[in-house]
Amino acid sequence: MRWLVGWSSIAASFGTAGRVPPPAAGTGYDAPLHGGIADAAHADDPAGQDAERTVHPVGAQLLWGDPDPLWAVGDWRPDEVRTVTADPADPFTRLAVLGCCGAGDEELRRGLYAARGGALRHLTEWPGNYTAVVQAGRRITVLGDLAGARPVFYTPWAGGTAYATAALPLADLIGAQLDIGHLAALLACPDSPEALGDGTPYVGVRRIPPGHTLILREGSREITGYEPVTSLAVAAPEADPEGAVEGVREALTAAVRARLTAPRHAPEALLPDPGPVPGMGPADRRAARGAPAPGVGADLSGGTASATLALLAAGLPGAPGTLPGSGSGSRLLAVTFNDLATPRGREAELERAHALAADPRLHHVVVAAADEALPYADLDGPLTDEPGPCLVTAARDRRRLAAGSADHFTGHGARQVLDAHPARMADLLLDRRRRHLLRPVAALARSAPEGPLLVPFSVYSAARRLARTPYRTGIEAAAARLREGGVATAVSGPVDASLAALTWSRPGPAAGWLTGEALAEVSIRLRAAAGRPPLSLRPGEARARALLARHAADHRVFEQAVEVRSQRLHAPFLDNQVVRAARALPESLRVQPGARAEILRSVLASAGVRELPPGWGVSAPGPNETAVRLGLRAALTSLLALFQAPLLADAGLVEARVVRQALTDAADGRPVPLDGLAELVSMELWLRRLLSRRGTCWTGTSTPRRRAVPPLPTPLPRLTAAPTNPLPLR
Repeated sequence: MRWLVGWSSIAASFGTAGRVPPPAAGTGYDAPLHGGIADAAHADDPAGQDAERTVHPVGAQLLWGDPDPLWAVGDWRPDEVRTVTADPADPFTRLAVLGCCGAGDEELRRGLYAARGGALRHLTEWPGNYTAVVQAGRRITVLGDLAGARPVFYTPWAGGTAYATAALPLADLIGAQLDIGHLAALLACPDSPEALGDGTPYVGVRRIPPGHTLILREGSREITGYEPVTSLAVAAPEADPEGAVEGVREALTAAVRARLTAPRHAPEALLPDPGPVPGMGPADRRAARGAPAPGVGADLSGGTASATLALLAAGLPGAPGTLPGSGSGSRLLAVTFNDLATPRGREAELERAHALAADPRLHHVVVAAADEALPYADLDGPLTDEPGPCLVTAARDRRRLAAGSADHFTGHGARQVLDAHPARMADLLLDRRRRHLLRPVAALARSAPEGPLLVPFSVYSAARRLARTPYRTGIEAAAARLREGGVATAVSGPVDASLAALTWSRPGPAAGWLTGEALAEVSIRLRAAAGRPPLSLRPGEARARALLARHAADHRVFEQAVEVRSQRLHAPFLDNQVVRAARALPESLRVQPGARAEILRSVLASAGVRELPPGWGVSAPGPNETAVRLGLRAALTSLLALFQAPLLADAGLVEARVVRQALTDAADGRPVPLDGLAELVSMELWLRRLLSRRGTCWTGTSTPRRRAVPPLPTPLPRLTAAPTNPLPLR
């Protein structure tokens, strides 16, 4: 896991990057500095007498030192960590950019000049996905991204504020406890930022919202947005559809080019090649050793998002993916996963993938797996920063990505960035654009197996009801629904899914298994948030932003759970510029059936790809329910043992027997929300990995007296209907 961490503190009486020197004579602070809270509980603590050691993250790379240090932790590549200064005579005005950034040094320096004057948006307009930190004297500015895939966390510490791009290191720094109320909100309303707020699974560690920046000045902090705020009194003028699509095309092309023009890094082989093996080629042996192939690759599932990135990356001139023998690159590695355990249902998608892979600029690799790659097949994995539903399928995805390249493109986020949330139909009604609802409602009616004549009336009524419901009323109604236990989330088709999404807040798929105390806790959070309006009072825009933020957070957990050494996963659809360009798309265009496929078709046309296989743009099927049930059936014994005495039950979130019965029902084929079960199992796995963890992310503290986290009590405290109920970590 790669992260950056630093702080701005006024209690700099202890070493961080090195021993803090005493102040200059005549400044009024002539006494030498010694001791400090990093090594002593209070000023008279005898342990403070030998406080010469420093406080720094384990395995860190120092970017700049005291009094406001900044570190990069993890296996960062050299080109992924860049620092520039405005003037050699002013070393305390500097900029650090971590991640994939397509800006040159001069562009970074111009951005630093603008940020020094307060113009922060310039730092978010470069292609790529990165985190920027600006220091101007004692003012520190940390910028998050628009989607939330590269979040920023902070916590009060040492009379100031510590910040990081991961929450767990900050929890270690302050000895935080688990926030059970936040975990309850993750299960009850994962798509509702009103329930989650700015909290994290750790008490005292906060997250800045997507599209915001953290500004620290001498112990004070400010969180402000860098995007312009549009007027809520009148509707924005209708954007030009052709110009908006052109903006998406340029932004996505620049995002892919930023990855292709970055320096190449040869992956490190974990084990030496054992030599020829019957039935295995060099690529198969390399994948079996867990090392990615050199160069650039991409997923090729047959869907529109992954195919667009693969063909776009292969078609850009002068980059890897060009025709062999041209002297300017090599073929791009395209990886397709073939689930042999459930071959039925995705034949058309696999045929499209094979047809796309016929492009001579692609080298196609099919990763075939049977029962060993089913969901829930292998539940061992690394500890992630936060829980996420992808933990139950991490082994399956890791097998596919191990056959990929050192730089691998994924189509994650395309649906959330380009598609229209069903609640946007309410926005069209607010703007009096009813005629644009005709095609999407007709498409929903055609997808209804029974009663298509009633679908237009039901959808229109739900959209009109949402358009006329104020934000506060909608959130309070959702809170009352949770308090009364009305959390049935059965969804049987696109129509039901659209109707369920036409609301300000709705319970998640795992809410039906939560206890009354947990639902009451989330209800209290929703009622408290009802008085705090969101960035947009338009229901469609607000719900779309919330859904994108949830998906970006899950994608970040996915990256950590499936991490392959020396490999970088790239999701260009979650870049700032792509998200910003997609938000300029008119709502009347978004809601039309097949809009995403047409937008991506125009992107490929700009790269010279105009011949696409039949079926391009057909909606990809949802999660393979057959594979999930087969995996549940095969792992039922271990899952029942996992929930024999679960930590979730000890914390008062669920009842163990209810979850065990749900697992049995799902394995037997009964109608059960499978994605809700995945969230429950993933959170239980995450809790067990976290509480069995030893050690800390920090060194330099007095270990016998100051542990990273307090010990775990027995028995665990149960959740009560209170704003927060912390659970100590081990």
